[in-house]
Amino acid sequence: MEPSGYFDGVKSCRLYYQTWLPEGTPRAVVALAHGVGEHCGRYGKLVGALVSAGYAVAGYDMRGHGRSGGQRGHIDSWDDYRSDLGLFLELVGRLFPGAPVFLYGHSQGSLVTLDYILRHPEGLRGAVLSGTALEPAGTAAPPLLVLVARTLSRLLPRFSMRVRLEGSCLSRDPEVAKAYMEDPLNHWYRSVRWGTEGLKTIAWIKSHAGDVRLPVLFLHGEMDPLVKVEGAKRFFEAITYPDKAIRIYPGGLHEPHNDIQWQEVARDVIQWLEGHL
Repeated sequence: MEPSGYFDGVKSCRLYYQTWLPEGTPRAVVALAHGVGEHCGRYGKLVGALVSAGYAVAGYDMRGHGRSGGQRGHIDSWDDYRSDLGLFLELVGRLFPGAPVFLYGHSQGSLVTLDYILRHPEGLRGAVLSGTALEPAGTAAPPLLVLVARTLSRLLPRFSMRVRLEGSCLSRDPEVAKAYMEDPLNHWYRSVRWGTEGLKTIAWIKSHAGDVRLPVLFLHGEMDPLVKVEGAKRFFEAITYPDKAIRIYPGGLHEPHNDIQWQEVARDVIQWLEGHL
């Protein structure tokens, strides 16, 4: 088992973290921000490739997820996610002093990452955005849930709805899909406040594409049924910072790092990281 433990997020919420270490001194550290309803332990294929290439990886379970504290799928404010990520990066800096740090944000984690780097790019070498969640499809944001969230967020912010996602939406590998459905650390709960905070954050991020000031790499499955690839493409095109790249994987679903083309994804990520050391 690689080093793991807990750190204090904002509002005294205990957050779990995990690290994976290469042999010798890491070339850099990749900090993971996972998607909604999952946890940092679901990135094994990518983590293995990164560690083999000499990179350290550090991940944490967001509040309300995995082994961390907090109501499942609830936040009082998106500021909590952003502040927790800042505290996690401080921890990463203490664990790996002097090492270059990159962020890897997937789905909900892509929003947390974009929101963070638009406000606090300092100290980071770049960011990889996977399954960028700027255009949720109907399966990820059912119209009924959106309506209920907007209506109840002020009155009953912790009221939750269960939004079941099938593993077959994430990967064309049946073993990955099965493991997702059977993982006891995953959940399908979304509070109404989580919903309204997410929609507000999406709108804010979209309006600030021109403020990106870090190298960015976007990864997206062409056939992602949860968040539309068009959202990533439009945001990418609106970024004026010249150091940007995008990879669209033909036939790919929501988790490029867990889909059948994961080895190609890992190669693309490692090649990009090496170009920014």
